[in-house]
Amino acid sequence: CDQCEKAFSQNGHLTKHKRTHTREKPYQCNQCDKAFKQTSNLVVHQRTHTGEKPYQCNQCDKKFSHKNRLIDHQRIHTEEKPYHCSQCDKYFSRNDNLIYHMR
Repeated sequence: CDQCEKAFSQNGHLTKHKRTHTREKPYQCNQCDKAFKQTSNLVVHQRTHTGEKPYQCNQCDKKFSHKNRLIDHQRIHTEEKPYHCSQCDKYFSRNDNLIYHMR
């Protein structure tokens, strides 16, 4: 990258990276005014309009539009708590709960 000297093995990755400097968002949602730097982010966003939920929990059949929401949800079943508060030694299943706790 000619702006920050970060190196990429593929030209496409460099092109995507450069958008962090230019703030270019070439992928426009046809349902609303939102625009995105990457097509993958547009695809995920469009699920807010279609209601599509392709990620299903194999424990309780609950469905999610985002893969990360499924991963967060599955911690209910596994009781995994990977987020640690360095102040009081409490653990949380979701990062946003840790952030809220630390306020």
